[in-house]
Amino acid sequence: MESGDVLIVGTGHGGTQAAIALRQNGFEGSILLVGRDSSPPHERPPLSKDYLSGEKSEDRLLARPESFWAEKNIDLLLATVVTRIDPLAKEVTLAGFGAVRYGTLIWAAGGDARRLDCPGAHLNGIHAIRHQRDLDGVKDDLKGGAKRIVVVGGGYVGLEAAAALVEMDCKVTLVEAQDRVLANVAGEELSRFFEAEHQRRGVDFRLETEVESVIGDGDHVLAVKLTNGEEVPCDMVVVGIGIVPAVGALIAAGAAGADGVDVDEYCRTSLDDVYAVGDCAAHANPYADGAVIRLETVQNANDMATTAAKAICGQGDPYNAMPWFWSNQYDIRLQSAGLSMGHDQTVLRGDPASRSFSVVYLKDGKVIAVDAINRTKDYAQGQKLIKERREVDPDKLADTEIPLKEMR
Repeated sequence: MESGDVLIVGTGHGGTQAAIALRQNGFEGSILLVGRDSSPPHERPPLSKDYLSGEKSEDRLLARPESFWAEKNIDLLLATVVTRIDPLAKEVTLAGFGAVRYGTLIWAAGGDARRLDCPGAHLNGIHAIRHQRDLDGVKDDLKGGAKRIVVVGGGYVGLEAAAALVEMDCKVTLVEAQDRVLANVAGEELSRFFEAEHQRRGVDFRLETEVESVIGDGDHVLAVKLTNGEEVPCDMVVVGIGIVPAVGALIAAGAAGADGVDVDEYCRTSLDDVYAVGDCAAHANPYADGAVIRLETVQNANDMATTAAKAICGQGDPYNAMPWFWSNQYDIRLQSAGLSMGHDQTVLRGDPASRSFSVVYLKDGKVIAVDAINRTKDYAQGQKLIKERREVDPDKLADTEIPLKEMR
């Protein structure tokens, strides 16, 4: 039986940062980092663009050089799945390894890519965009001659994949169930801008429709049938429709949670000495008016991991980090700060036709979020308005001659 003073489950951004932050904050005990991936901890944002397009090689995805983990006395156990947690005995059961004791457990397992649930979903040529191995499958199909691609999902993952594939001379059809892309995370101004940019480069959109079935030759995908009756021929399907939080073992062990696992302001679950961070952790977020949400961002994973590590080291500061996010598509750089959910007004700052503008989101007259397209100053300066929930005259916000830092 092996053991770890701190056992971290998950080698994504949250798990990696938790291990690093423990050492940075003076933790001297043993750390065991367990992950399902067979490769060492790596960065995920580049997967849907830079790695897919070949701009970044596998070694450039590494979160840290492989030697780093031994230097910091952090043990890695890869290609390993946790099947059971016993919170009373403070043990986890690992498939193929048996039981491992822990003093404190940090659950950073993230989630599994949501799959298509329809006839033909088992066919070869259908790929998620979540792990390096997923992108390796996409790249293999491209090398095999796949050129006609259906991307399912109009969120950031789907749009980034579509952009990378178009730049590789593929014919891309993007299928989105709602009436616009990014409908759950952005205002209509931003949605229509991205639709126009993708259409200008050849992406063919199918909005307000879903995949009814995938048609194949018995083994490999040949076409996608949509709920509107259309059949779209394709050589490959790329699916980016969100994740299912990987919290089954925690919930089975008695942890509270529904959509993910519930944590408090220090990232503690309802189980003693068990923390959860990142995509799977449902928390009351101050930038969402205290609503319990999950955030699937690198920022959230890193900041929650740091919060948990500090709490374990007795330096507890509650989690109250401002959410931020970025997306690169073609030559477009989107930077977002705050959370636009619940907004009741948007202010367009600049002209989308110039490909440099911002959308400012208000609720009850106060600034709650900013989406900036190729406009870094608005992204940086808007954060103070968001933190202070500052009430600003919309006409002033729309005036690009007035910097956001001067808004009163």
